[in-house]
This record gives sequence, C-alpha cells and structure tokens, in this order.
Amino acid sequence: MKKVLATFIAGMAVLTASAQDTKNMEKQDTIGTPVVVNLYYTGKNGSARKFVEEMEQGGTARAIREESGNLRYDYFFSAADPETVLLIDSWESQAAIDEHHASPMMQTIASLREKYDLTMRVERYIREGGVPERDKKFIRTGKTKSEEKKPTDADGNIIKDGKPF
Repeated sequence: MKKVLATFIAGMAVLTASAQDTKNMEKQDTIGTPVVVNLYYTGKNGSARKFVEEMEQGGTARAIREESGNLRYDYFFSAADPETVLLIDSWESQAAIDEHHASPMMQTIASLREKYDLTMRVERYIREGGVPERDKKFIRTGKTKSEEKKPTDADGNIIKDGKPF
C-alpha cells in the first residue's frame, strides 16, 4: 500500500503545476518535450489481456508504433493483478499525442475498450532529461542479449528514430 501511495504522490507531483508552469509546458511541448503516458487497463475474466491480443494481432499496436512522433508503445502484464495490463505510451511531444488522438485509429481503440469493457487509470510524465548522477549508482546498466543490437545513448537509453526514449 505504501508503494502504491508513493507512486500516486509522485504522479501527482508531476501533474501539479501553476498556471504559468502549465503555459511553459505547453510551449515546450510544441518544440518536442517527450511525454510518457502510463495507461492501466483493468477488466474482468481476462478481458484486458484479450484487448492487448487484439490490438497486437489486428495490427493496431504496430500502426501506432509507426506513427510520426511515437517513441514507445508497449504492453506489460501485472504479476500482482492478472486483470490489469499496463501500456507505456511515449511520444516526442504533446503535439504528437494530439495528432495521434485526432487520427481515425482512436475510434478503433475506443471500440476495443468498449468491446472488452475496460476501465482505465492514467499517469502522465514529462521527460526532463536523463538520470541524475546521484541516482546512477543504484541502476544496473548494460544490455540484455535482445538489446545488444539496439543503439543507446551515453545514459544507456535505447535510441529510436535518432532520439532516446
């Protein structure tokens, strides 16, 4: 429970901003401040997993990954809650997200969410740069065998379309 509360508080800290900060973030977003959105899909009787299967097998997830401005679109399954799936959705900027949201693909996604009767919880983070030096000593770096061929920057972030994510 403490971990969930800490995650919630950290998320709220990221989302809390004065009106001036919000204006500054909107201005930065137009020039390419990366945005990460964590979406938690929850259903019943395996419906969240079935949603992911249809998104992947139907080609919708692949099409999103190929959209201009998309940096990452990956699903993860919870070990603690088999009825919840996490989507990490990362974009070059708010403008790229807005373009995605205006696409016809959103109707497909909305229809699938409805089909599988999913509820959603959303966390949103603005990427402010790499890992602070003081935190690097706590992070085990290196590449797994599957990542050995993927290019990375000096901080170990995988580079996609010439930009780290």
